[in-house]
Amino acid sequence: MYQKFYGFREKPFSLLPDSGFLYLSGKHRMALTLLEYGLMNQAGFTVISGGIGTGKTTLIRKLLNDIEPTIRVGLISNTHQTFGDLLQWIALAYDLPHQGKDKVQLYQDFMDFIIQEYAQGRRTVLIVDEAQNMPVETLEELRMLSNVNADKDQVLQIILVGQRELRETLQRPDLLQFAQRIGVDYHLEALDAEETSDYIRHRCKTAGGTAELFSDQACQLVHRYSGGVPRLINLLCDTALVYGYAEQRDRVDAALVEEVAQEKQQGGLFPIKNAAPGATQQNPLLSADISAVTPTHNPATVTPVRKPEESGRLRIAIAADSELLRLYLSRLLTRFSIEVVTTLSLTAGDLHTLPANSIDVLLVELDDNLDHLDEALYEILEKWKQPVLFNDSLATEASLSQPDRLDYGRKLSRKLYSLAPQAPQSVA
Repeated sequence: MYQKFYGFREKPFSLLPDSGFLYLSGKHRMALTLLEYGLMNQAGFTVISGGIGTGKTTLIRKLLNDIEPTIRVGLISNTHQTFGDLLQWIALAYDLPHQGKDKVQLYQDFMDFIIQEYAQGRRTVLIVDEAQNMPVETLEELRMLSNVNADKDQVLQIILVGQRELRETLQRPDLLQFAQRIGVDYHLEALDAEETSDYIRHRCKTAGGTAELFSDQACQLVHRYSGGVPRLINLLCDTALVYGYAEQRDRVDAALVEEVAQEKQQGGLFPIKNAAPGATQQNPLLSADISAVTPTHNPATVTPVRKPEESGRLRIAIAADSELLRLYLSRLLTRFSIEVVTTLSLTAGDLHTLPANSIDVLLVELDDNLDHLDEALYEILEKWKQPVLFNDSLATEASLSQPDRLDYGRKLSRKLYSLAPQAPQSVA
């Protein structure tokens, strides 16, 4: 939704690996160079490790896009604890028949495949992503497969990509023979502050936007709260752009990033890497004013029951299917002395956990398609003790996309105030 507003051709901070957006920091450039070196010099084993979200998979995508046609590549990315038989996964990676075959047949088929490829002037490369999940026995099986490299040419090369635990596993005494066959290895660290700023500007520019969309201070805060981990940088920056669009801001500043980081941390799912000095994990933003921040729905943290006149604000909850609509509405209505206690999806389960006496009015956004709403939701709404305002969500979205959205917010706030006679008078 924000792409057109900020002049992007596509989303600059997608969480999906995309080699087209690859930012080659010094660390990533070194990792990519070593991957290419390992291929060129026929290293038996190449190991690239790094923390979660540091860009390992993106590097592999880049390598695959640029790889020579004389190299036949197989990729295994499913390596959880119930991994199963290695040879079956290898057969799948190279589109070899595997059903109904035992391990001996699978092994012989793979050896025949490697030799045939070599006879036609092609080398075989097996890439295993998330390799830290592979048990020791499977790693040892990989080592045994590499015994096919008996002559001067490496007809089979293996690239292992995984988290730090992979390196720790490979340092075990019982894997000494494996470790001795590793020709190239590199551990990918997170970005430093300067690299984080360059990373953000690179992705904004690559997506067709302005490189300076994020202020210097905003970039510094993104680094502080993400720890320089690219995946967390993307998550923070993407959400900041959503918030910025909701407020029609031309630029993302430090205050906006700070607000985003706090709201993410309040949800309990975003790992703040480095809080500001003196801050805690529960409140990493020091003395930031959170009175205007819209909380996510969490029944355990619903605002305590109190009379409206005690807070000086009308208390509402917003129920809608669209998360973006809930976000835009809550940020708009807080400008008119309205306290958005919580936002929640339009389901019976979420509404059931919301105490009716914790709010003055329930705002429900509905569209023309009501078939997906269950009977339990209707029953809860029929028995709701506090006033309910039903809104047309399609009309709301159209109004929020107009330049006069503040006029719409003023009219909507007046409607909400009119439904709660005991609430304080609207300042709209």
